[in-house]
Amino acid sequence: MLQPIVHYGIHFIVPIVVALIFFRENWKVASLIMLAAILIDLDHLLANPIFDPTRCSINYHPLHSYYAIGVYMVLTLIKKTRVIGLGLLIHMVADWVDCLLM
Repeated sequence: MLQPIVHYGIHFIVPIVVALIFFRENWKVASLIMLAAILIDLDHLLANPIFDPTRCSINYHPLHSYYAIGVYMVLTLIKKTRVIGLGLLIHMVADWVDCLLM
């Protein structure tokens, strides 16, 4: 019961809070960009089965790999890509916490 609340809370609440704190002047746009990072889950369509509640996404799906996470970290260092990088890292944290709570 706790797992989906924490997982989706991180996915949908944390990006808005981060936008409000760090991107106060453009928090709405920053929130939408970070929330759009959920589209990274399209790589789940490559898995068989597409959804497995017992599978940890981290380092299983291509866009959830450790290499991809490294790229997302670099994105946060570049001002023009910082918001999307943060959104992608927040998404990875949500999925990592999900793995811990399985």
